[in-house]
Amino acid sequence: MGDDSDAVHRSGRWESVRRRWDRRAATYDKKGLRAERWAIGDGREWICAQARGRTLEVAIGTGRNLPLYGEVDLTGIDLSPAMLDVARRRSRQLGRSVDLREGPAEHLPFPDGHFDTVVCTLAVCSVADRAGAIAEMYRVLRPGGLLLLIDHVERRWLRGRPATLAVRYGFIPEHRERTRLGAIERLAARKPGLPVT
Repeated sequence: MGDDSDAVHRSGRWESVRRRWDRRAATYDKKGLRAERWAIGDGREWICAQARGRTLEVAIGTGRNLPLYGEVDLTGIDLSPAMLDVARRRSRQLGRSVDLREGPAEHLPFPDGHFDTVVCTLAVCSVADRAGAIAEMYRVLRPGGLLLLIDHVERRWLRGRPATLAVRYGFIPEHRERTRLGAIERLAARKPGLPVT
């Protein structure tokens, strides 16, 4: 019975978050671009330039990163159908083929070890179960795969910033830095192990 009640609770949280992001989808790209640019600088470019191979972007939102990726086989997932509609329009305008799916970051609908790269920009902060989302990113990466993460630091995260959670789950940092007086954190980290050939 505990499992059923947990599932209902998660479903209710996801529905609440989905509605909030659906309401914001139409104006999301117009609001806050200047503030975001100041806050993260070239963070989106930094992340997307490192993505290789089969790449998953968790919480792809409106697809702001789409024009920044190189030659990758890109899949994006987001909880909000309205945000995904904007991302679909953007991908069509760019002439970019992207597999866009609806779903929560805490339960990714992909097999273990499926991706070479997992990207998440400014989204862990909006996920109800941050540790669960990081664990799922770890699960879907192949051994030796790369996690690319950027997020802002919040006071409530003193014992569990997204990058810190990633290290706790076993990712091995290759690059970790804080910018903007420590308010923004960038992480490039590998899942241990050698790639399966």
